[in-house]
Amino acid sequence: MPRTKSPLRQTCPEAFQVALDALDVIGRWEWDAITDGVRSDTFVALLFGLDPEDAEEGAPLAAYIDGIHADDRERALTLIRRSAREGSAFLTEYRVISADGRTRWVLARGRFSTDHAGRPLSGSGILVDITGMRMGEDALDEADAHAGEAPLDRAADHAIAMQQAIVELQDPELKACADAVLMALGRKLAQQEVGDRRRRMN
Repeated sequence: MPRTKSPLRQTCPEAFQVALDALDVIGRWEWDAITDGVRSDTFVALLFGLDPEDAEEGAPLAAYIDGIHADDRERALTLIRRSAREGSAFLTEYRVISADGRTRWVLARGRFSTDHAGRPLSGSGILVDITGMRMGEDALDEADAHAGEAPLDRAADHAIAMQQAIVELQDPELKACADAVLMALGRKLAQQEVGDRRRRMN
């Protein structure tokens, strides 16, 4: 007998925040250009208002795009499309409409790969919920997000590239290790973001 899916839009904000905290506010995603499907963990699915089961199997890219706040969508898509065309990394912040119906801020870092003809093949990355840091603050300039790439930023870019290569190997043990490294780097990036914002406020 098939399971009935829960109505995501009726999620209690407090319960959703508890779930986010339990998930360590770091999420991963992987995009396959052939199927145009995005596989993500529960955290990312909830941020974009998607059913976690659908996201785990691979939801259409359009479903994630619809979850980006209308005021941020074009800016975020322009940057992400450019990165996909160039087979390069990106770093940006934008708002999403999450499963509880609330607007949340995310820090998104990802990398795309292309084939020999320059066509996008795949992409992967991490998302960090930075809603708490953004409360009452003006939006961070895109240029500030890219200025003076630090060792931690380079490490995150390399870890994303490593994870993409390991996915192709189809080795579960290596993938678990790569995922753990990405999660640890995501936590460090979030801590760095908090520190940077505090310094800017002083």
